[in-house]
Amino acid sequence: MLKIGLTGGIGCGKSAAVSRFRLHGVPIVDADLIARQVVAIGEPALASIANTFGADILTPEGALDRAKLRQRVFADTQQLERLEAILHPIIRERIQQAVLSYKNAPYVLIDIPLLIEKGYKSLCDEVVVIDCLPEQQIARVLQRDQTTEILVNQIMQTQVTREVRLQHATYVLDNTHTIEHLYQAVDDLHAKLLNIAQTR
Repeated sequence: MLKIGLTGGIGCGKSAAVSRFRLHGVPIVDADLIARQVVAIGEPALASIANTFGADILTPEGALDRAKLRQRVFADTQQLERLEAILHPIIRERIQQAVLSYKNAPYVLIDIPLLIEKGYKSLCDEVVVIDCLPEQQIARVLQRDQTTEILVNQIMQTQVTREVRLQHATYVLDNTHTIEHLYQAVDDLHAKLLNIAQTR
């Protein structure tokens, strides 16, 4: 089975591309969903986070207080590294388990926003990058979310640059034009990946 990593910066149109792949019946492993699941009540990672950062990082109900944790790690690189040391090995293992559950599919798409930044490339045979201009990223996020340009720029600074992403790409989905253009690019790439998977 072919393992295809999909990534892109904030506002690049990754969700739209994933939806289009899903229409073709492609199995999707969602790293963000897995990241949320591993910190659910009762999960070992949640206990580790509480032990590391203090019980006040939990809500009265015992769930993770995401806003409080985000505040604590966002401005402190050392704290962020401690959190990631807890989470990423577990997330990586869960991604691998999820991929194996689709072993009869021609290929599986692993949707990982921080694929390059957090070293997940080794899980993938090929990497697909959704690409658009930085100014388009900002405009799209401002249109989509109730946020500020300053915050969007801060988030973009935590991600690798467009140039670095493109260096890691096996395939690039150009999202500098219309949504229809992106859908056509996904359709074309899907056909190509099916062909590669069937001739391996």
